[in-house]
Amino acid sequence: MILPILVVAPSEQRGRGVFTTESIGAETVIEISPVLVLSKDDRTKAEETMLYNYVFEWGEAYEMGALGMGYISIYNHSYQSNCYYEMDFENELMTIKTLRPIAAGEELFINYNAVPDDTTPIWFDAQ
Repeated sequence: MILPILVVAPSEQRGRGVFTTESIGAETVIEISPVLVLSKDDRTKAEETMLYNYVFEWGEAYEMGALGMGYISIYNHSYQSNCYYEMDFENELMTIKTLRPIAAGEELFINYNAVPDDTTPIWFDAQ
């Protein structure tokens, strides 16, 4: 399920991103998408390709990987994210929810650290 008001469009200095064409309230589910779960070995192989920037850590020990279907892997990162994601390991799903009200035309961001206010440097900031 992806809200029909979400679109993928060019994102300034970030390639593509997910935007909303209408305002959205806080704590709104905007996407529920399946993931392709990768074994630990397959994750290692995928991370040697262009998929490196799109694979999420997955599983209770975060050793496996997951590639989000839908728009999941297109949301850009921000330490001041306006959305967050939840992982459902049992059903192999990821859900994106808004943290606050979002205006029409605004880009939707998640924090790649999995916690909205976690400012731990991520791989492309730690270089």
